[in-house]
Amino acid sequence: MNWFVLPHLAWSGLASRAAIALLVVCAPLAAARAADAVSTADAPPQVPDTIQQRVKACSTCHGVHGEGSPGDGVFPRLAGKPAAYLAQQLAYFQHGLRKYAPMEYTVRQLSPAYMEEIAAYFSAQEAPYHQSPVPSVSAAVMERGKQLVERGDSTRGIPSCVSCHGERLTGVEPAMPGLAGLSYDYVSAQIGSWRTHTRAAKSPDCMAIVANRLRDSDITAVAAWLGSLPPPTDMHAQPAGVEKQVLPGWCVASDAGVTP
Repeated sequence: MNWFVLPHLAWSGLASRAAIALLVVCAPLAAARAADAVSTADAPPQVPDTIQQRVKACSTCHGVHGEGSPGDGVFPRLAGKPAAYLAQQLAYFQHGLRKYAPMEYTVRQLSPAYMEEIAAYFSAQEAPYHQSPVPSVSAAVMERGKQLVERGDSTRGIPSCVSCHGERLTGVEPAMPGLAGLSYDYVSAQIGSWRTHTRAAKSPDCMAIVANRLRDSDITAVAAWLGSLPPPTDMHAQPAGVEKQVLPGWCVASDAGVTP
């Protein structure tokens, strides 16, 4: 036998046995790590239980702080609106008074307390306004919009917008929303929704009556005037009782019901 080969064979055998021993020791560790990796992958992610996380379904469309969708303004601003109004609208979606499938699905299983919590969160948010573009209209159309918003039209039984929504158009506590900062497209769409009964309110549903007294040209005028206004510095709703114009009797709740 070649004596120079023996040490090499001996070393090769020793190395092979060491490798086998190392494999015996490490294989279970590798398997355990692989099992841990699989277990970690299968485990549901840990989601923080915060109000910000719970309103993700809302903020996806309405913005992280409820600022509304920029540009087109299709999704309205929630930030700063009266909490009672926001909770009321969630309940209207839940009960079918307002029709919009994504919202109806989102609120379907929510409890009244949970909807009030969501409303309080967005009502407390502060966020800058994004003014949306307004289509080009004539000066006469703008003047008509200004008249309807500020004074209404007594010849057709149409109260002014400010008589409900406040002189600053930022809403009135506890449940009247602001119109300032809403886009032309959104205002037009919502008045149309009242006309077609895809948006409604509990009696007296003043907006349904008003919407059906407005001509198409009036809707364009009101939406253009509101959409063109720069938002006031203070966007908070005004306190209850600030209204200066008297509402018609058919727009005030009473035991006798509503007689438009």
